[in-house]
Amino acid sequence: MFNSKYSKFLTVLLIIAIIAIVGLLGFLGYDVYKKWNIDKSTSDVIAQFEEEVDAPDLNADLSNVLNEVATVEGTTSSGTSGKKKIMYQGYEVVGTIEIPSINLKYPILNPETKRSLELSVVLRYTMNGLNQVGDTVIAGHNYRNGTMFSNVKKLKNGDVIYVTDTNGLKVKYEIYNIYQTTGEDATYMNRDTNGKREISLTTCTDDSKNRTIVWAKEQ
Repeated sequence: MFNSKYSKFLTVLLIIAIIAIVGLLGFLGYDVYKKWNIDKSTSDVIAQFEEEVDAPDLNADLSNVLNEVATVEGTTSSGTSGKKKIMYQGYEVVGTIEIPSINLKYPILNPETKRSLELSVVLRYTMNGLNQVGDTVIAGHNYRNGTMFSNVKKLKNGDVIYVTDTNGLKVKYEIYNIYQTTGEDATYMNRDTNGKREISLTTCTDDSKNRTIVWAKEQ
């Protein structure tokens, strides 16, 4: 009688253990698939973006010719850029960010929404535009699975960040300040850069209670 009850108890315990293991493997498998899907999708859109910014602007060349003719005739004329906007699931790709020390490369999306933050890193704030004088803030989730800004916590002063804008301008920034602050602190979003190009990265800490902020200036 006792052995029968003990056997049933062990059977139930084994079933619970199997369910727990299957659930854990399923969770880990989904996490791996999610990382793979994000990396694959963002790699594709980065390739499209880089191809577009490197392509000759034929409309701009034609516009220059028309402007020269218009000047000779005593009139003015303005052309429009032939560069097309690169879109990613409904959001404009305004640039790319690359951090070699943590093997990070993502398109920068605009505007910032709950959905765009799930797709890539986003442009949160800019004083004068990407790669322009002033501070530009780029935000990303810390999914703690290696995607987005999960590994920002591994950065150190002296590491470099490359930001490329839609004009094909690639600027090298060097990290000089890393700190944690509260989620309510937004002072990093509007600071004096003394006439320099600077960027600020922002993401949640692993416990989601605070934010990690990274400052980098044009090198």
